[in-house]
Amino acid sequence: MTSENVKVIARCRPMNTRERALNSKNVVFIDSEKCTCSIVNPTDSSAPPKTFTFDGVYGPDFNTEQIYNDIAYPFIEGILEGYNCTVFAYGQTGCGKSFSMQGVDSPPNQRGIIPRAFEHVFEAISVTDDVKFLVLASYIEIYNEEVRDLLSSDTKRKLELKESPERGVYVNELSHHAVQDVIECQKLMEKGWRNRATGATMMNADSSRSHSIFTISVEMMSMSQDVEDIKSIKRGKLCLVDLAGSERQAKTGASGDRLKEATKINLSLSALGNVISALVDGKAKHIPYRDSKLTRLLQDSLGGNTKTLMIACLSPADNNYDETLSTLRYANRAKNIYNEPHVNEDPKDTMLRQYQEQIKKLKELLEASTAQLPMSNGSNDISEKEKLRLEYQDEMIKLREKYQEEYNSKCQMQADLKVLKEKYDKNLAKISNQNDDRASSPQQIVEKALKSNRVELNSSQQEILKRLKKLQESMVGGERVNDKELQERRLRKKKSAERRLNALAKALANVETEEGPNLVLGVYDDIQEELRVKNEVLKKYKQKLKASDREIADIQSEFENERTDYLETIRKQERQIKLQNQILDKIVPTLSKECNYSNLERLKEDAEWDEDAQSWILPDLTRIKLPPASGASSGRQPVNSLTAPGRLENSENSLAMYTFHPLQAR
Repeated sequence: MTSENVKVIARCRPMNTRERALNSKNVVFIDSEKCTCSIVNPTDSSAPPKTFTFDGVYGPDFNTEQIYNDIAYPFIEGILEGYNCTVFAYGQTGCGKSFSMQGVDSPPNQRGIIPRAFEHVFEAISVTDDVKFLVLASYIEIYNEEVRDLLSSDTKRKLELKESPERGVYVNELSHHAVQDVIECQKLMEKGWRNRATGATMMNADSSRSHSIFTISVEMMSMSQDVEDIKSIKRGKLCLVDLAGSERQAKTGASGDRLKEATKINLSLSALGNVISALVDGKAKHIPYRDSKLTRLLQDSLGGNTKTLMIACLSPADNNYDETLSTLRYANRAKNIYNEPHVNEDPKDTMLRQYQEQIKKLKELLEASTAQLPMSNGSNDISEKEKLRLEYQDEMIKLREKYQEEYNSKCQMQADLKVLKEKYDKNLAKISNQNDDRASSPQQIVEKALKSNRVELNSSQQEILKRLKKLQESMVGGERVNDKELQERRLRKKKSAERRLNALAKALANVETEEGPNLVLGVYDDIQEELRVKNEVLKKYKQKLKASDREIADIQSEFENERTDYLETIRKQERQIKLQNQILDKIVPTLSKECNYSNLERLKEDAEWDEDAQSWILPDLTRIKLPPASGASSGRQPVNSLTAPGRLENSENSLAMYTFHPLQAR
């Protein structure tokens, strides 16, 4: 099984209106030829620029169409070969992640990667011959660590993550929609986008408040094999991920729900960074995929069976220096992650397999129901023809004998013979047509019968025929197989993408070998030239050493900032825990001893941790029915039910004894 790195590209957006109004300076510099991205510290002019090398870098002058054709095109092509592919954008809030993934309709060259992937997939399917495809789409969001189905009728319903050896990590009860063209995909994406959680912050008027994943599953089956043979099936899956951006409360001005959303977003992105760091560090024994829902869903994309493309989105403004540098560091680590993608052949849980099995069963049901149609039995066709011929010969002999006696009625005899021959030809043609009907499929028999009004289907037969047509129409492929222009255009795009990838590989190789001349094997004309060359190399290494020292200091400073943030988060969580404990200490004494929740220690022992749902499973609330008091017979009203009027009255009286007083300012 071959391994390959996660492909990482960097895209820097232009200055926005807010940054221009603040007279922000540009601190990010792009060199597309060398595939390098440099960032300058705006607070320290003496510090050397930090330079990062990626699989591709794109400045503000590049549009989404160029990025897609250069980098994303080979990835999307991979799902049609049976690979899993993931494309996701990473960066701080307001840096252009949604712009790269979703895009805008005008101008057309800035349409996002997601709609371009739709066109790419269905364009490839339409020109493929002898292969049938089943394309399924789903759209989810992760909002406040809750997984929601954006295409469901109830978008607020929480879904659970499950894991199995065959399917890996998946969303339980997620809806999958069969799509047949680009328009249906776009409608689903627009529907999900309307249901997605967004909100305004000081840095972005339309900020994504959740992570979203649009998944396209393409199952394919060769039609050159036997129609009933459904063994050879491939499945490719494309995950298009639009992450919410990391943000700082001081910059976004978040409060209330926005602050809670930002906290959850930052925690999940921090978990993603920890996973990336653990995968790059060869000594890590544990990869913390379970720290968030996002990392669990991206488990295959990071270190698993997936071809992965990461787009690091950058802001060029100097006031976003820290966030941009953090994004570049994470992206630089991610390119060292190794995945092991392989073709998904004959997966057991494909929908195409289920569809084919359903079609086979429906055809059998339809075949059984068509046995009742008013048609002749094929085994008696020859005998019926022979019987018809003998009857014809007998009637011919009788007529000739009859008209021999009546020679004068010759004209009448010829007319009767003509009518008899037409009747014979008509019956013979009817029997031949019935033979042709039996050679057709049960579905064709029913359709012919309906057209000729010879038979009326009952409700069950109509339902079978309807389901059969729906399943068959869900499979697409080969609609434009004769479109030579489209095939040539696809071939040109593939060759262009290959040339661009080869050029990028050469550029990266040149960057790696650009370390100066070999000092040991170098040949010099004189001692002065040797001294000059070695001084230049020494100067270059001194600059590298200075940059490394500065990098160590920056990393230590960044570590201290993160440590401070974590400590502040821990303090807030401790305050919340203390508040919850104090509330419990006040409430527990008021609970009736008949309730099992009155014993907190026993409750903690009975509680179980659900690893999949990442939550505690608490025992059901129960109450013990005590026997009536001994004084019930001495005039007191017996109370033997928790819902008895006396019990309710006593409960209300006991609650009235407790008065909650507001805290006074000290």
